[in-house]
Amino acid sequence: MTGETPVLHQSPPYLTYNLPTMNLEQKLQELKKRDGLAEEGGGAQRRERQHKESKMSARERVEFLLDEGTFEETDKLVTHRSHDFGMEEQKYYGDGFITGYGRIEGRLVFVFAQDFTVFGGSLSEANAAKIVKIMDLAAKMGAPLIGLNDSGGARIQEGVMSLAGYADIFLRNTLYSGVIPQISAIMGPCAGGAVYSPAITDFIVMVNKTSYMFITGPDVIKAVTHEEVTKDQLGGAQAHNETSGVAHFMAQDDAECLSLVRELLSFVPSNNLDDAPTKVCNDPIDRADQRLDTIVPDQSNLPYDMKDVINAVVDDGYFFEVQEHFAKNIVVGFARLNGRPVGIVANQPAFLAGTLDINASLKGARFVRFCDCFNIPLVTFEDVPGFLPGTNQEYGGIIKHGAKLLYAFAEATVPKVTVITRKAYGGAYCVMASKHIRTDVNYAWPTAEIAVMGPESAVDIVYKRELENAENRDAVRQKKIEEFRERFANPYVAAERGFVDAVIQPRETRKKLIQALEMLGTKRDKNPAKKHGNIPL
Repeated sequence: MTGETPVLHQSPPYLTYNLPTMNLEQKLQELKKRDGLAEEGGGAQRRERQHKESKMSARERVEFLLDEGTFEETDKLVTHRSHDFGMEEQKYYGDGFITGYGRIEGRLVFVFAQDFTVFGGSLSEANAAKIVKIMDLAAKMGAPLIGLNDSGGARIQEGVMSLAGYADIFLRNTLYSGVIPQISAIMGPCAGGAVYSPAITDFIVMVNKTSYMFITGPDVIKAVTHEEVTKDQLGGAQAHNETSGVAHFMAQDDAECLSLVRELLSFVPSNNLDDAPTKVCNDPIDRADQRLDTIVPDQSNLPYDMKDVINAVVDDGYFFEVQEHFAKNIVVGFARLNGRPVGIVANQPAFLAGTLDINASLKGARFVRFCDCFNIPLVTFEDVPGFLPGTNQEYGGIIKHGAKLLYAFAEATVPKVTVITRKAYGGAYCVMASKHIRTDVNYAWPTAEIAVMGPESAVDIVYKRELENAENRDAVRQKKIEEFRERFANPYVAAERGFVDAVIQPRETRKKLIQALEMLGTKRDKNPAKKHGNIPL
């Protein structure tokens, strides 16, 4: 009607509610008072003890890890279900585990944190169910899962139910492996069966001096084998980063540990269907580094640092190394080329001459398979004289362990580019992402030596009888070595066969890699249909 203002969307009386404003924290305190439950976590005194040990509390860790104000907690009111051993009188909301989701650099992630101030962070039926729920949700949402571990192990009072909880977690670690990235931060004790969940995840970060992992502790070892060893010597961050290779990163405190997790996630996608996050690149694509032309020594038995090559080629000279302290004869890690993340695998001639041994093969294979799971292109820098000889290596199974690296490279369907900088000898040449195992683009520097073996060894075998009968053996041998090197130990024979796509000037490596990876951006490749292969474990 003219002159009247219509009333729009007026609710009928039966849809009008008068809801009271609810203060959730106030409600939580009322519930605690009603049920006689303790304050959140193990209380101020126990949190202070954590601080005195240079450790953050569980909630502080979660808040430090995630973007400010993004954490949404789940199952905050869960309590344990045990009625034995006086447990009925000891209940805490959350039951010693914090679970939920939030953001890292704006990307969704799921997280759980064990609170050592509540029953030593021990695993119960109830808090295992919390973890399982958050793992299933992470898989459904296609988002990374981060575990902040600080636990005394299974809750003894709950017996088999706590063990069942671990098994439920192990199953999901396995099923979601290769589906979403899984990262474990060891920020306190992690012992017994509890270690197997982190062991299945993709990366383990440990804090030096305050974290440890082992199956059986020092007391059990002393009783059984009479060995005297401390917790830190047995399963500390240094032991697992340098000796066992169980861990991938070592931090000096909680803050560095959590920062490493954030940095790691910047290179990996949220799931196996997404691409890794890119960054704006201000480093010129065609930047040429003249130092690369002379970085390889004239004498083939002299070392150089392959990390110098990597830093000269990648964006802004930034290389995020993985397992820096373990098997130093091979280098693996993440970098960016024209803003796009790549996985780097490189022989290190500055350590054990860059030979492949058992540990290097395991380290390389594990990293290659991770990159292939999550669509991260692989760039290989090759300078390998062969596999490390010796009875220890043979008895230790270098045949099957070396085959793991070969298997990983051959199985990988992501874009693969290889640069041979110097030596590429024997079976190790084949293993290090050669053209023959489906590497897409293979380059060689003019200094590359591609042959069955080094000139010296080859001459001693091929011309053995002639050298034995020669009057001037040393002169004849040296002449034969030079002839062999000129005829075989160069990249041009391989290039003639198409095993090397191009011989490039070292200074052009960055430009060539970026061009190759851009061409491979739409690569589609797959393996024959099968349930899974049988990698030589």
